[in-house]
Amino acid sequence: MPDSSSNLFSTLDWIVLAAYFVILAVSGVLLSKKQNSTDDYFRAGGKMPVWAVSISFLATSLSAATFIGGPQQAYSGDLTYLISISGSIVAVLIVSIFFVPVFYRFKVATVYTLLDKRYGPMASYAAGAAFLLGRVFASGARIYIAALPASLIIFGDIAIGHQFLAITALTIVGVSYTLVGGIKSVIWTDCIQLFIFVGAAIIALALLFDKIPVGLQGIADALNHPTGGSGSKLAFFKLGVEGIGPKHTYTFLTAIFGFSLLNIGAYGADQDMAQRLLTCKSAAKGGWSAITAIIINIPISVLFMAIGLLLYIFYARPDIMGDSAPLYTVDNSRKVFLNFILNEMPKGMAGLMMAGLFAAGLSSLNSALNAMSSVFVSDFYKKFRPNLSEKHYLFTGRAGVVVFGVILGFFGAFSSYWQMKNPGTTLIDFALTVMIFSYSGLVAVFLTAMFTKRGNSASVVASLATGFAVIFIMQTFSANGGHIRDLIAFPWQMLISTAIAFGVCCIGKSDTNTANSN
Repeated sequence: MPDSSSNLFSTLDWIVLAAYFVILAVSGVLLSKKQNSTDDYFRAGGKMPVWAVSISFLATSLSAATFIGGPQQAYSGDLTYLISISGSIVAVLIVSIFFVPVFYRFKVATVYTLLDKRYGPMASYAAGAAFLLGRVFASGARIYIAALPASLIIFGDIAIGHQFLAITALTIVGVSYTLVGGIKSVIWTDCIQLFIFVGAAIIALALLFDKIPVGLQGIADALNHPTGGSGSKLAFFKLGVEGIGPKHTYTFLTAIFGFSLLNIGAYGADQDMAQRLLTCKSAAKGGWSAITAIIINIPISVLFMAIGLLLYIFYARPDIMGDSAPLYTVDNSRKVFLNFILNEMPKGMAGLMMAGLFAAGLSSLNSALNAMSSVFVSDFYKKFRPNLSEKHYLFTGRAGVVVFGVILGFFGAFSSYWQMKNPGTTLIDFALTVMIFSYSGLVAVFLTAMFTKRGNSASVVASLATGFAVIFIMQTFSANGGHIRDLIAFPWQMLISTAIAFGVCCIGKSDTNTANSN
């Protein structure tokens, strides 16, 4: 039997998946009736409850990369990915304590409005443009990852042409839904989608435990002593050179110095995530929504890594599985969880699992489209065409959703080729790596604005360009016969680039009255 799932969805699976999309469509229509202004469409009028924002915040941050890439990470490696969560905790505390109160104090429409108040309009334009470019990279990559299972269930493979068709279909669905509902519907349906997402994963974990013919002790022994003489798959910390070497991605040092910066970018300098923090009734509630989301994220991340460990037992340890071992092989770790879903799940359950996966993918896409359009309207369009009606701006915002959807779809297709050039990169690493292109410069600029009295519009522009250029060099060029990206893990690239960009931003002497941001 071939490795990819030649088992097509059963009728019941398609019914379950169709029911998910119907629920998504109905919820979008019902929640779209009160969108009367851009404030409603992009900020939900600042009236969203903390718990809903927390869940939406979490749902967006997880994405299809977590659903597929989390299990792949543990299946191919170990648990060291989880150390990166400590960097997320550091980042969300910094953003909640220092960033969010400033955003609310100045009543910003987007986080880049703050840079306008601090450095002038050119800084806001440059940061908004950097966000849009970076969000194209990050969300386009996530569309590509979500398209893998869509291609597999529709066509039975993940050939490039079929991936393109799946990307097109997902983009159309995401644009149609976001076009109608705005951020309010995105947040509320994120709540529904997260429960589907997590519920599907719990079912998968339970089914794997049921299929593996040994108990917890036998599983632990097998994971502690994997075949091939590699180290324990239960390893959480890397010791010795592996714990400090620049080649290694998931270490305590990269968590504190690299992933913390990356997540400051995600939660405090990226409108896609920060937009949610602006929908609460106060800065305190906005901050608590982010902290709550990170706390909930810990067990969910552990859940998906546990699935990957059990998939390793199921597919790679026939000595453990015995007569229960599958009769087919998996030759591509990107498809390991998908193969299990499509080949091993009972009828109807595979449809639920795929609904969970698409919930993760569409949650991230819907959020990105709304955030990109909000930045375009608030930071660009309104400044060049002021004093028009709210009805006009709302129409422009919805038109922006369509345009950015097309752009993201094209970049999702490009991501298929991009990852083909780096076949050894896991899906999570790929998704995170593309984010640092814009994040390094954005984080440098916001750190300068928040914690110093340095910088001006010219140095902001130079800092953003420097951050992108340094990452591009490290990702593209070779040194001593090897690619720099293979010699320096992407969290260290983030640290290096951010430090250089921060220095560039601080060169400028403030040419406007600085806001009291501290």
